[in-house]
Amino acid sequence: MGNTPATALSIPRGTALYIGALLGPSLMLLPGLAASLAGPASILAWLGLLVLSGLLAWIFTCLGTRITSSGGVVAYAHAGLGSAVGRVVGWCFLGGVIAGAPAVSLIGGTYVATLVGGGRTASVAAAAALLLLVLMLTLGGARTTSGAQLALVAVLILLVALAVAGSAHEARAAHWTPFLPHGWASVGSAGAVLMLSFVGWEAIAPLTSRFRHPARQLPRVIGTAFAVTTVVYLALAAATIAVLGSGAATLVPLAELLRVAVGPLGPALAAAAAVALTLAATNAYLASATTLASDLGARARTAGRTTLQIGIAVAGVALLGTYAVDLISVDQLVALPTTLFLTVYLGCTIAAARVLRGPVRAAAIVATVVIGIVLGFSGPALVVALGVSALALAVHHRARSTGDEHETDPVGATHLPE
Repeated sequence: MGNTPATALSIPRGTALYIGALLGPSLMLLPGLAASLAGPASILAWLGLLVLSGLLAWIFTCLGTRITSSGGVVAYAHAGLGSAVGRVVGWCFLGGVIAGAPAVSLIGGTYVATLVGGGRTASVAAAAALLLLVLMLTLGGARTTSGAQLALVAVLILLVALAVAGSAHEARAAHWTPFLPHGWASVGSAGAVLMLSFVGWEAIAPLTSRFRHPARQLPRVIGTAFAVTTVVYLALAAATIAVLGSGAATLVPLAELLRVAVGPLGPALAAAAAVALTLAATNAYLASATTLASDLGARARTAGRTTLQIGIAVAGVALLGTYAVDLISVDQLVALPTTLFLTVYLGCTIAAARVLRGPVRAAAIVATVVIGIVLGFSGPALVVALGVSALALAVHHRARSTGDEHETDPVGATHLPE
């Protein structure tokens, strides 16, 4: 397949990279947030999105095998729907990274604030410090290696296992009733927020070209990665409800479960993991988005990185500031990047339905419908996604009118940093 021994991925290494891309800081927030939105019925949102995640894994694998460009989601959308949609997908991906950085930083900040006994102000201050630190690191050219990311994800899995097993003695059947306290619409609202936990398949699709025998290796890699993430997601979500109860409405479910499991040391372990994962995940996505920002703007990589950092700094001030004064809630803050990434997935699944054939084409059609339904529960964040899409189209048409071929044919790289 054109790989050399130095670059070819083995099944264990490929599986680890896939798991590392799918598990991250959002897992430390969303089980509690979803339970507060939909009660015990939030488990239905988890189950539905896990099915969607399986479809997306299959779809992006087939796209990555067929479209070998390093352009990732932009190349996929371009191949199926043309350069205009490719640009929309690229801008929405960047928008998701820009809006997601403050949201992810708030996860780490909230765990730190909980550890020291602070409230909303302390959470925002810690989040701002984390965001500033990661911007300084990327400005200096620092990059999170895939090995470091995988080590941190392994720690997260171990902590989840400890939290779930160690707190099981406090599980109560009464916490599962009433099962649907806020109506069926709340399950959709929970799903619209939870989708942030399933972002990742698009970032690792270009890795398909690094397997020696993709047709034989990929099913095993993706099957294992999907099984591991399914167990981790469902175990933590179920433990959050059974042990803490949906009425707890905690933003730090892992810390609370670890407190039950190991005592006062638990929140400290969770806070340390949250900070490390926040820095690593944010740095990784900034690194992967830098080239795309450069390509979409026809600028040098340094200029693309600077533009991206400025955008994140502005978004950080705006989003964390409005959260600090209680103008937006945590679920609304999380909904912004989630909706933008959902728009990316929508463009790619529609494109997949046009360029792929056979059963995977049917899977792409089903995924498109499900994503469209979830987008319908995104609330005001959907307006932001539509605005970003409209702006991207305006820039595209302006580029066409001036004859700038690079502007009309962006192919940015969205792979994981090495």
